[in-house]
Amino acid sequence: MNKKLSGKVFKFGDDIDTGQIIPGKYVIFTDPNELASHVFEEVFPQFKEEVKEGDIIVAGKNFGTGSSREHAPKAIKFSGVSAVIAKSFARIFYRNAINIGLFAITLPQADEIKQNDQLTIDLNEGKIINHSQGKTYEFQLPHQVMLDIFAAGGIIPFTKKELKID
Repeated sequence: MNKKLSGKVFKFGDDIDTGQIIPGKYVIFTDPNELASHVFEEVFPQFKEEVKEGDIIVAGKNFGTGSSREHAPKAIKFSGVSAVIAKSFARIFYRNAINIGLFAITLPQADEIKQNDQLTIDLNEGKIINHSQGKTYEFQLPHQVMLDIFAAGGIIPFTKKELKID
């Protein structure tokens, strides 16, 4: 597994709810690519055209509040985003992100990071390097089992691997 993630920042504020991430009218879809085509459609319509593989979302507090559906983190992951950094996460969003293999990193200084900053997240060292501002932040390294879940692509592939089920 690549232990470094790099990309451009897409910045969001506080209390971004799952309905803003993926509007409720699209939760009828199960295809993750279809969900990704509607991510942030109502609050940042150009997001899906601007986001590139590996880019990073940075947000304020309580990111992912709202519904317990995993559609929101799935839409983010399949849009190409490699990680979400926030001051804090809604508990269920955070768990769903882990379950589908989307990195969710809590960083109290997230508000210092700006739109379009270029970041590298070093998962080995627990560091976020902001190349645009020349700053480095430390974060709590995920537990090894979380890294294993991410490496497998989510909780289901991880469990199948652990149970040796094809």
